Amino acid sequence: MGSSLGLCPGRAPTSSQLFLFFAVGSDVQPGTEMEIIVEETLSVRDCLKIMLEKSGLLGDAWHLRKMDWCYEAGEPLCDEDATLKELTICSGDTLLLIEGKLPPLGFLTVPIWWYQPQHPSGHWKSHQDRRNCTPSQGGIWRAISAQGAPGDVHAEVSLHYLGDIDISEDATLMELKSQAMTLPSFSEFVIPSPAFLRAWTVESKRPSRLLRADQQQLKEYKLGRRTEICLEPLQKEENLGPQDVLLRTQMRLPGERAYALPMNMVWDAARGWTAGSLRQRVADFYSLPVEKIEIAKYFPEKFEWLPISSWNQQITKRKKKKKQDNLQGAPYHLKDGDTIGVKNLLAEDDDDFSTVTDDIGKEKQKQLALGKRKSQEALRVQSSHVFSGAETPARPRGPEASLSIHVGSFR
Repeated sequence: MGSSLGLCPGRAPTSSQLFLFFAVGSDVQPGTEMEIIVEETLSVRDCLKIMLEKSGLLGDAWHLRKMDWCYEAGEPLCDEDATLKELTICSGDTLLLIEGKLPPLGFLTVPIWWYQPQHPSGHWKSHQDRRNCTPSQGGIWRAISAQGAPGDVHAEVSLHYLGDIDISEDATLMELKSQAMTLPSFSEFVIPSPAFLRAWTVESKRPSRLLRADQQQLKEYKLGRRTEICLEPLQKEENLGPQDVLLRTQMRLPGERAYALPMNMVWDAARGWTAGSLRQRVADFYSLPVEKIEIAKYFPEKFEWLPISSWNQQITKRKKKKKQDNLQGAPYHLKDGDTIGVKNLLAEDDDDFSTVTDDIGKEKQKQLALGKRKSQEALRVQSSHVFSGAETPARPRGPEASLSIHVGSFR
């Protein structure tokens, strides 16, 4: 009662057939999917040919990916000789026709990006003016660009696409860097050797995970076939240990709601990921007394700063024991590449870490959320009018009754 059935032309698929949706590209618009019925014993290669023919596409530089649960292109169907049944393809799944030929088994096709963060020092420039950093009174560092403007912590991450490379999973990270330097678009950058490059994975168009061991094989990083890599230039070679954490620190400019350009700081977390240890490292880095600084982690997706205090040890109600703070856990989730704001209490004594750009970003998010809520309400009103005008009888509701929950003792 109340179910809706759709009448579709053609015979229904048999028990050995699959009804599939497919579309061209990863940016699938609603209503643009095509339909196909194939045997479950069909190979991926033959399925690809049928879909290309039905789409009117030519050439063999295409491959199939299965759409994942969040409606994005998932892992590619690499074994083109495997059957759809062996790859657990089910009726109702959506396959995407993606341009580009798959690399041989054991190889990865890795998109390479150039990552140029705003730094007062610590990296090689291309054909651009260098920025410098000069100390001023009170232990404050002010980063000055060519125009003399302070750095903006909210500046968009500068990623420049260089190209794709095909590389074996058995290759090392150093070999990946070397091969990336052979891309034609890499020639505009001045890099002495692969050792002067820092590698990150890319997620949501931002650097995500730092790949630190140059002699480690790519398969040990478990990159996956969807991983993209960005390369960051360095002024000198670095050798980060397994317990070293790379952070971007920014000194707040006194009297201004702004920060100096970020500086790379390596923190040895071998003694624990504690707030006290990090505060001491930051104080030493800026040659300030530890009791005269305040630090906070920046969350760019929320435009928020979360102060990191050394007094956040918690006492549980039952055991009355101190719980050691760990910045890797909630609410900080500290990792390589995070931005740490630093405030010099000798020059400025307040607890505000925000900037004008934070205010603007939060207001934009608020307006977007308000617009989304209004559109959802409009859709609800529209759908209620549609269903109220239909002659389909409403499903009767049963009488309400009280509910009691009894929890037994398991002691």
